[in-house]
Amino acid sequence: RKAGSLCSSTLEKLKGFTCGAEPSVCDFLHRNRFDVFLFLQGVHFSQFAKTGGGKCAELGPPLDCSTSSRRSKSIFTPLEQQVIQLKQQHKDALLAVECGYKYRFFGEDAEIAAKELNIVCHLDHNFMTCSIPTHRLFVHVRRLVSHGHKVGVVKQTETSAIKASGANRNTLFTRQLSALYTKSTLVGEDVNPVCRLGDVEEGGCDDVVSDPPDSFLLCISENWDKLKKQLTVGLVAVQPSTGDVLLDCFPDGPSRSELECRVLKINPVEILVPSDLSEQTERLLHSITNASAQADDRVRVERRDSAEFEFASAMNTVTSFYCHIQAKGSRSLSSVASLESPVISCLGPLIQYLQEFNLERVLRSESSFRRLTCESEIMTLSAGTLRNLEILNNQTDGSVKGSLLWVLDHTRTPFGRRLMRKWVSQPLTDLQSISERQDAVQEILESDSLTLNSIRSLLSRLPDLERGICSIYHKKSSTQEFYLISSSLSRLGLELQTLQPAMRSQISSGLLRSLLLDTPDQLIPAQSFLKVLNEKAAKSGNKTELFSDLSGFPVLQERMEQIQTVLREIQDHRKDIRLILKAPALEYTTVSGQEFLIEVKNSGSSIVPPEWVKISSTKAVSRYHSPFLVDRYKKLQQLREQLMLDCQREWTNFLDQFGEHYHTMKRAISHLATMDCLFSLAEVAKQGDYCRPEVCDNKHQITIRDGRHPAIDLLMGEHNQYVPNHTELQGDGRRTMIITGPNMGGKSSYIRQVALICVMAQMGSYVPASAACVGILDGIYTRMGASDNIYKGRSTFMEELTEASDIISRATKQSLVILDELGRGTSTHDGIAIAYATLEYFIKDVKALTLFVTHYPPLCELERVYPEHVSNYHMAFLLNEPDISPGS
Repeated sequence: RKAGSLCSSTLEKLKGFTCGAEPSVCDFLHRNRFDVFLFLQGVHFSQFAKTGGGKCAELGPPLDCSTSSRRSKSIFTPLEQQVIQLKQQHKDALLAVECGYKYRFFGEDAEIAAKELNIVCHLDHNFMTCSIPTHRLFVHVRRLVSHGHKVGVVKQTETSAIKASGANRNTLFTRQLSALYTKSTLVGEDVNPVCRLGDVEEGGCDDVVSDPPDSFLLCISENWDKLKKQLTVGLVAVQPSTGDVLLDCFPDGPSRSELECRVLKINPVEILVPSDLSEQTERLLHSITNASAQADDRVRVERRDSAEFEFASAMNTVTSFYCHIQAKGSRSLSSVASLESPVISCLGPLIQYLQEFNLERVLRSESSFRRLTCESEIMTLSAGTLRNLEILNNQTDGSVKGSLLWVLDHTRTPFGRRLMRKWVSQPLTDLQSISERQDAVQEILESDSLTLNSIRSLLSRLPDLERGICSIYHKKSSTQEFYLISSSLSRLGLELQTLQPAMRSQISSGLLRSLLLDTPDQLIPAQSFLKVLNEKAAKSGNKTELFSDLSGFPVLQERMEQIQTVLREIQDHRKDIRLILKAPALEYTTVSGQEFLIEVKNSGSSIVPPEWVKISSTKAVSRYHSPFLVDRYKKLQQLREQLMLDCQREWTNFLDQFGEHYHTMKRAISHLATMDCLFSLAEVAKQGDYCRPEVCDNKHQITIRDGRHPAIDLLMGEHNQYVPNHTELQGDGRRTMIITGPNMGGKSSYIRQVALICVMAQMGSYVPASAACVGILDGIYTRMGASDNIYKGRSTFMEELTEASDIISRATKQSLVILDELGRGTSTHDGIAIAYATLEYFIKDVKALTLFVTHYPPLCELERVYPEHVSNYHMAFLLNEPDISPGS
C-alpha cells in the first residue's frame, strides 16, 4: 500500500519469507495486511477483522508505541477506531452500529449477520461490513436473537444541528451502546414497534419472528455439602417481558431429575450458569439445549464467572440492589436476605446480568415473586411424567399438537395462553380451589346469559396486555405500543363497568363474580393517561406533538414558545425580502426538506444581494438564504433537535408515572387471563362431551366410567374408533391393576388416559368420561418406554432402574404410580424378578394406586397372592374394526 502501511526495512524482511502455495508475497501481504499490521503492533484482532489466509506468527517484534499510534491513524478510519473500542467493551455481542439511515455490522459480526440474515457482506477499508435499513432494525434483531446471538444496538448520541454549534463540530459523531438483546430480553422500542395498530389483530408482520409464549431467563446455582454429601440446587427464573419471577431451592441426585422437572415446567429460552457447572448438570443442559433440530428453537446458555455465584459475592450484589428501595410494593432487603443461600447465589448474578439490559426493575417488585412449587398446593408431576404423559409436548416431534395442553388450550389472549400452560403443568390439591374452577366452568357451560358472551367477545383480538404494561414499566415502550395498550385497557375497563349491574344479577359463581367485579376499578388509571395523548401523534410515533395539553409539561411549553418565536421572526423577514426583490407576493418554498428558500428566476438574479447564500438551483430558478435566514434557520434546527431530546425525556417520565400503577393493572390482567382459561375449559367440555368429575378430599380412589384419552379422542375426530374404558381403583381395596395384552392393544394409551383424566380433574376441568370420581392425588409418577439416556451415560436398563428408584423414594399412599413394562432392559429372569419385587413393594408397603403394564405372565400371579388389592385387566384391541365386536 501507499505511505503509512509498512516501513521499507520491514517489507524487505517479509519478502524473504516463502508462503507455501501462495503465488506472490505481495499478494499475500495485500490480503493479510490487516492481520500483519495488528501483529506488528502487538494487538490481535484477527477474529474481528476480515483476513484472507493463514496467520504469520514469525513476522517479528512489535513496533514502538509512537510508530504504532502514528500508523494506526492512517490505517483505520475514525469510524473503524470507534467500532474497535466498542467491540472491545462488548466482545460477546453482535454490534449493529447506527450510521445515518442504516445500521452496519463490522468484521466477524458482519460475516455472522450476513449469513443469518441472508444479506451481502463486502470488504470496506479494513473490515468486512454489511448493513440493514434503520426502519427494519426490529426485524433483523429478532432474527439474529432467535438464532441464539446476543445483539447490541449502537446509536448516535449526538444530533447534527446541536453538534454543528458545539466545539466538537469537526469530530466524529459519538456513539454508545443503547440496548442489548437476547432471547429472554426482547423488550424495548427497537424490537417491539407496532407498525400499524391493526398488526396485533391481524397477527403482525409476516417476516417478524414472533415471541414464544414464555421467555423465561433461568439462573441455576449448585451447592455441594461435603458432610451430608448432598447437592442443593437453587434457581431463580425471571420473565422480563411479563415481570414474573419464580424461586425454588431443592435437593437433587446424580440424575438431576428434580432440576429437569423444573426446567421442563419453566421452559426457559435462556439459561444463566456458572463456568464451573458440574458435569451431570452440563449433560442435562446439553440434552435440553439440543432437543430441537431448529436453531431458533434452541435454548441459549450464558456462562458467567463462577465468582459471581459465590454466596458472599452474590449477597453483596443483592444487598446493594435492595438496600435503598423505598417504593411502595417493592421487596425489602430483610425479605430477600431470608431466602435460602442457593437462591441468593442465583439472584446476585441475575441482577448483574439484567442490569446490562436495563431490565433489573422487575426484581424490585414484591408481588412478582412466587415459589415455583409448593407441595401442599400443587400436584407433583415429575420430568418423566410431563414427558411420558405428553402434558406440554408430544414425544414424536416435540410440538404442542397431541399434548394435553393442545387439547385444553382454546384461549383467545396471549396472557391467557401462558396461564393455561401453568394450570396444565401444576394441577391443584386444594379441594376448594378445584371446586371454584369447576363451578365457574359449569356456569359458563349451562348459562344462557348474554353477559358472559359479551365478556368472551371482549377477550378476542386483544394485544398482549401483560407484555405491554411490562414494556411500559421498563420505560422502553414506543408511543404506538403505549397507545395500543392504554386504549385497550381503557376500553376494557369502561365496557366491564357498564356490564357490572348484569354481572351482579346474572352470575352466581363466586370465582367469576370476584374476577369480573374487581377488574374495572383496577383499570381506571389507564383512562387518565390516555386523555393526555394526541391520538394521531401517538399512532405515528411523533413525540414532539404527542401531548395534547402541555400545561403539565412546562419544559416542552417553553421550548415550543422559543420555536414559535424563531418562526415568527423568519416569517416577518419576508417583508424585507419582498422589498429587496421587489416581489410583494413572494413566499418561502421548501425543496427536498430544505425550508424557507427564497426562489428567484435566473433572469432576475442580478438583483440578488451578493451576501446571500445559494442553496440550490435549476435551469430556470435559483434558491437562496439570506444571512438572517441562515442564522435563524440554524437556530430553529437546534431548537427542534433540543425539543426532540426534551420530548424523549418527558416521555420517559410519563412512562415512569404509568409504571406506578403497574402492579394494580397486572392484577387486573391476571383476572382477565383466568377468565380466558375458564372460557377455554368450558369450550373444550362442550365440544368433547365431557362430564364434571367428582373430586373428593377424603377418599383415596379413582373411579372412571367410559373414560377416553383426551388427545387421541380429539385426533381421531368423528370416527368414534376409540373404545371407552372403565377404571376402578380403591385405596382400601383393589388399588393395583396389572394390564396385559398384545402389541397395539392399547395398554399404554389406557394408563395414560387414567393419569390425564386425574390431571384434568385436579386442574378444575371437565373430563372425557360419562362419570368420574377422583380422590385428590399428591403426585403422579410414571416409568414408561424402553429408552436409554446416552448423554447421561446410562443404558436402557440403568435408565429404567434409576427412574423406578426415584418413584419408590417419592411415591406416597396418595400417589398414582404408572409402570409400563419395567424390567425389559435386561434378561427375562432378571426382569421378572425386578418387576415382581417392585410391584409387590407398591402393593404391600407404599399402598399407592398403581397401574402396571407387563408382558411377563408370572406377574399376573400377584392377583392370586393379593386378591383383595390386585386385579388383572387384559387389553385386546384399541380400535373398533369392522370385523371385530366392541367387546372383544
